[in-house]
Amino acid sequence: MTKALPTIDLRHFDGPPDVRSFFLKRLRDALHGRGFFYLVGHGVDAALIDDVLAAAKAFFALPMADKLDIAMLKSPHFRGYTAAGQERTRGQPDWREQLDFNTESAPFACRPDTPAWRRLQGPNQWPAAMPALKPIMLAYQAEVTRVGIALLEAIAIALGQPANVFATIYEPNPSQLTKIIHYPGRDAAASDQGVGAHRDGGFVTLLLQDGVPGLRVQTLAGEWIDVLPIRGSFVVNAGELIELATNGFVRAAVHDVVAPPAGSERYSVAFFLGSRPDAIVPVIELPEALKPAVRGMSVDPLNPIFREVGRNQLKSRLRSHPDVALVHYPELVERGALTSD
Repeated sequence: MTKALPTIDLRHFDGPPDVRSFFLKRLRDALHGRGFFYLVGHGVDAALIDDVLAAAKAFFALPMADKLDIAMLKSPHFRGYTAAGQERTRGQPDWREQLDFNTESAPFACRPDTPAWRRLQGPNQWPAAMPALKPIMLAYQAEVTRVGIALLEAIAIALGQPANVFATIYEPNPSQLTKIIHYPGRDAAASDQGVGAHRDGGFVTLLLQDGVPGLRVQTLAGEWIDVLPIRGSFVVNAGELIELATNGFVRAAVHDVVAPPAGSERYSVAFFLGSRPDAIVPVIELPEALKPAVRGMSVDPLNPIFREVGRNQLKSRLRSHPDVALVHYPELVERGALTSD
């Protein structure tokens, strides 16, 4: 079996019947096999992509005081800047700095009986020292949301479903978690863990890489494959929502990022298209031809997965950012929410 990930052209979804059929088969095979693929033909303007990467580099070049002015510690919604070593995967520090933002909205009007995950809704933090960042990143967020929803419709049809089968759990407002990320070289990092091994929790992730490698995906046999940057493409991977919905036919693959070599650095932009938080993930009825390939959900005793979307979203944030959890969710920390279900 080849070690390379497949490249899928989204334009072929609207091609003639034979082209469309071949596209849907390649998409289905990629989702079931590696769970990762390169996406081209997505229609996102190359100039916007260049602007986004340039803006990311400019943000991380700001003085630390300007970045800490919007530290995630200030946000109960887990929005803002995180310094290298502060985010954690499976309890170990990830050596990357990043800026997280999601759908712009007002805070949810919470009452004493409101589920804690409702508190994730709220405004983003943007750097006063770089006012150009907000319009660039929100324009990009809108574009990758468009691509992600088009891809979800294609995935639905590839699985023998109506195109809108997933819309019932993301409309009217999907989660649009976006991160701009900077990985320092190993001479500046305390370990080679850029990001520890994990699976993504949403529908699909669209990753924009610069020219420096580091991303790896694990095969079902446990082998690690390098996902090298290809200019003009997104790296797409399926998340746990689709694995849940298909009872494991679609694979949410384990992946990580290795810190770049000493003297270099890496930038990326990750977009995680997810469900609205109050949704419950259903199990869709797959065609008879696909049922023999259903594997069941992956089981990780250290990271239980729930069909209640908001519960999963909050669990992920609490575990990834225990410092923010301690400030804004102390009652959950005391109850052991970071280490139990």
